[in-house]
Amino acid sequence: MATMADVARTAGVSVATVSHVLNDTRPVLPHTRQAVLNAIDELGYTPNSLARSLVTSRTRSIGLAVSAISNPYFTEILQGVETEALRHGYSLLIADPHDDPAHERKVVQLLHERRVDGMIIAPPRSRANCSPTCAATRSRPSSWTAWWTCPGRRCPRFDQICAESTEPTALLVTHLAGLGHRRIALVAGRPGLSTTAERITGYRHGLAASGLPYDERLLVHGHSESAGAERATTELLSLGSRPTALVTANNAMTIGALRALRAHGLSVPADIALCCFDDFAWADLFTPASRRSRSPAGTSAPAP
Repeated sequence: MATMADVARTAGVSVATVSHVLNDTRPVLPHTRQAVLNAIDELGYTPNSLARSLVTSRTRSIGLAVSAISNPYFTEILQGVETEALRHGYSLLIADPHDDPAHERKVVQLLHERRVDGMIIAPPRSRANCSPTCAATRSRPSSWTAWWTCPGRRCPRFDQICAESTEPTALLVTHLAGLGHRRIALVAGRPGLSTTAERITGYRHGLAASGLPYDERLLVHGHSESAGAERATTELLSLGSRPTALVTANNAMTIGALRALRAHGLSVPADIALCCFDDFAWADLFTPASRRSRSPAGTSAPAP
């Protein structure tokens, strides 16, 4: 097995220069860097990442705690993170919190024990604040933490990556109002989540912009999952004056709403309109198909 000394000898440089090329610890002339890289390829040299991390105090690894199995929405995120990490020379350590706050904290602890340089956390839908995991990361200033859709209030301690929720939800409502709908309901997510609050705000803004009154009976919570949305939609359909249009606040709840509509013998768009926040791979198989490029709506009905 080739060593760093073998690479240095083949490239005609010092071992220190090889180390600087591998670890980016000092500028190296372009032709010298290329000679080292050519020697690495020729000899098939593989750096010892464990030894390098002891010298640099960096593992060039990123931890990703995401429930990709239980929420297909995060699968694309996982692929994007991995692509960018590899492009910058980082490996990715993936752990699934299983949508369980207690398990999430264990996962975060294990990733820290692996000395990851940074961590991205997509919190469980069942948790309305980030304080337990914040406490677990607070004592490790050498690594960074980013939240994907941090629950609860925006946390000033960590970087956060969040979807814009208020304006798009308002656009869904005004789109339906523009088609003539006057009783537009929202199947909202789990109470306490920042995204839920923002989408409810957008819903109310959309109603106000369309000159429609807010009716609290038309706002129900599907708790961000399919079964909850099915129950919530059934509740809406039991109203004496039921809605002519629904807005579902995430992809999982769209499935639940569709199940409830089918159970009541209703079809989209003939009997009721349906617009959804989020998209998913099989939306094009719906009738009518998702119109991603032309409107913010998923599927919608003509004027009632």
